[in-house]
Amino acid sequence: MPLNNIMGVFAKSPIKPLEEHINKVHACSEELTKFFKVVLQQDWKAAAEIRLKISTLEKEADALKREIRLKLPSGLFMPVERTDMLELLTQQDKIANIVKDIAGRVLGREMVIPESIADDFEKYVARCIDATALAKKAINELDELLETGFRGREVDLVEKMIHELDLIEDDTDTMQIRLRKQLRSLESELNPVDVMFLYNIIEWVGAVADQAERVGARLELMLARS
Repeated sequence: MPLNNIMGVFAKSPIKPLEEHINKVHACSEELTKFFKVVLQQDWKAAAEIRLKISTLEKEADALKREIRLKLPSGLFMPVERTDMLELLTQQDKIANIVKDIAGRVLGREMVIPESIADDFEKYVARCIDATALAKKAINELDELLETGFRGREVDLVEKMIHELDLIEDDTDTMQIRLRKQLRSLESELNPVDVMFLYNIIEWVGAVADQAERVGARLELMLARS
C-alpha cells in the first residue's frame, strides 16, 4: 500500500492501517524460517540475501508505523481509544525489530547450529512463527469487530484466538527448555563463546512468540475497554 494513500485508508477504516502493519510484520517474521533453513546448511550467501529481505520488510513496517502515528486521527468515532491503538501498533512493531536483530546477529557470527539439535531447532522456529501468524489473524478481525460494535460472536472468536496464542507461547517455552537441555549436553564439545551465543539465539527466537503473545494481550485489553 503506498504510504501517501494512508489517509484514504483511514477514511475507509481507522483500523485498516493496523492490519496492514501486522501483515507486513508477519511477512518479515516468516522469513526467519527460510533464514534458519539456509543457516543450518551454512549457506551464508543465501542467508545474507534473506537477512536483506528481512531488513527491508522491517523498514517498511517501521515506515508504516510512523505514518500511522503521525496521521491517526485524534477524533476517531469508534469504540476503542486512540492510545490503545497506538500501543497495539508499538507491540506489533517490536516483532519485526526482534526478527531483524536475530538475523543480523546470526549472520554476523556465521553461527553454526549443531546438527544434533537442528531438527528440534527448526520446529521451535516454526512454532514461534505460528504465534505471529495467529497474531496477524486476530488483528485482521478488527474490521469485523468494528462493524459489530465490539460485541457478539466476533468478540468470542477473537478471544479464542488470544487464548490459542497463549497456548502456542506455552509450547515454545517447553521447546526452549528442551533445546537448552540438548545444548547443555553438547557444551563440552563446543567453543564456550559459541555456546553462550547459541543460548542467546534460542532465547531471542522465543522472544518472537513472547512478543506475539503481548500483541494478543494488548488486543484483549482493547476488547475489555470497548
